[in-house]
This record gives sequence, C-alpha cells and structure tokens, in this order.
Amino acid sequence: MRAMDILKARGIWMLIVGATVGVALVGVPWQRIRWAAPLAGPAEARAAERAAPTHIRAEGHLIPYPGAEVTVGTDIGGTLRSFPLLEKMEAQKGDLVAEVDSSEQKAAYAEARARALEAAVDIKLYELELRRSKNLFSASAVAEDAVDRSEHDLAGALAKKESATATTGRLAATLAKTRIVAPIHGVVMSRKAEAGETVPAGAQLLTLCDLTRTRIEAEVDEYDAARVALGAEATIRVEGVDGRAYKGKVEEIPDSVTSRRIKPQDPGRPIDTRVLLVKIALLEGTPIKLGQRVEVEIKVP
Repeated sequence: MRAMDILKARGIWMLIVGATVGVALVGVPWQRIRWAAPLAGPAEARAAERAAPTHIRAEGHLIPYPGAEVTVGTDIGGTLRSFPLLEKMEAQKGDLVAEVDSSEQKAAYAEARARALEAAVDIKLYELELRRSKNLFSASAVAEDAVDRSEHDLAGALAKKESATATTGRLAATLAKTRIVAPIHGVVMSRKAEAGETVPAGAQLLTLCDLTRTRIEAEVDEYDAARVALGAEATIRVEGVDGRAYKGKVEEIPDSVTSRRIKPQDPGRPIDTRVLLVKIALLEGTPIKLGQRVEVEIKVP
C-alpha cells in the first residue's frame, strides 16, 4: 500500500507542475519562444536558396537608340513645293524629303549678287581715278582735295561690296534651307504636312526612324533594382506571338528610378510604382513594332 501511495503522490505532483507551466506560458507571445526551434541545417539553407527567384519579370516596349529617331522640320516658312516621301518609305541620309517654294529667296539672292558685282565695277573705276589723282597731284596739276575725293569714293565702293557679299552669303544660306534633306538613314514613321500646304518656320514635317537600331526598355520594379546586372541574359516575349521567345542582354542600367510609363495590364498591380528603366539589346531579329509592349524576364546572376 505504501508503494501505491508513493506513485499516486508522484502522479499528482507531476500534474500540478504541468498545470503550473501551462498557465505560465499562456500569456507568452509565440515570437518569444521561437528561439527554441532548431536552426536550419545545410540542407534547409540550400532549399531556401533554390526557392529564391532566379528571374526578374518586367514589362517593356521597343524603343530606338538615341539618335536613331529624328523629327525633321523646316527652318523657314513657306509653301511646300515638294514632299515626295510617304509613310513606310525609306530614305537615305542626304535624300531630299521636302522642298519649300524659294521664288522670293532666289530673287533676293540674285539682287544681292548684282549689287556685289556693281560694287566690284565701281572699285576698279575708283582705283583708276585714285592713281590718276595722285599722279596729277604730284605734278601739281590738281589740288589735294581731288585725291581725298578719290580715296573716299574707293572706300565707299569697298564697303558696298562687303555689304553686298555678306547679304549674298546670308541669302544663300536661306536658299539652301528651302531644300530639306534626311539627316539620317531611316523609314518614314509619320507625316505631319502635305505638299502644297503653307507651313510656318519651325514646323514639323515628318519623323524618320532607323529600325535597325532598336532595343527594349524594360520597367523593372525599384525593389528589384539591386538585382539587375550589366550583361545579364534576358528573354523577351511578344504579345500575339505565342510560344516564341527572343534573346537579349542588359546593356544599360540608369542611376535613378522614375515613375512608371507603361500602364500595367494586371489591374491588381499599382500604377504609381517607381521603376528602373533598364535597356536591353536584342541579340536576334524580332517582329516587334516600335512602341509595342513586351514581357521581359531578366536572369539574376
């Protein structure tokens, strides 16, 4: 009987201790007792590493390289006498893309040249008179004021020629501006005027783009900015081209973030997110149109 009493007493004592510990732990937050969990071993660490994202996903669109797209305008106003290029037509650098009517400029240029020639004729005459006046003055045949008048006439003719020459050069430059040529090789993306239309000085006429010099501008979320590296592999997928991906390479990473430019297709994604405009070079030909939206995956090194 005594052994049974001892066992019963021990059981009661263990129940009391367990209840006491349970009551003590009721108000303890779970975070305070997580220290007791076993630390992750090498296998768990490797599993966590494998679970980390290996690619950065972003939206983007096709853009031209700097200088590969230009808007051609006119420096002088007038009527477009010729405007031969249509949309999608190709132009080589130096090709005539438009011509402004230059009748008035040509007339003014011809008048300035005539004045310059007239002044040149007067110069020859006054130089001859000056030599005669000096010879006569040396022989005491004329007064000194005759020499002064000849020198004055010659100086006036020289000034007139210089002024007419300057006017001729200015009008020649203006006349050259009536012929507008392509500054780069490219394709006409848009026309902003028509032949026969009168345009003011500074008017935009057309946009040229070299479609062989394009790349992808991807809007990488600012929280992924530190994970992007130069030279990282990129995969580009185009809407409407199912099952086809194109290769690219990160070639430019800006030093600042900016506001999102592309409205996200997912309505659940915020539109006020700050993004890093990463430039990606295309490593192969693509059917992507200028400005077309694409999906980009950038490999994390």
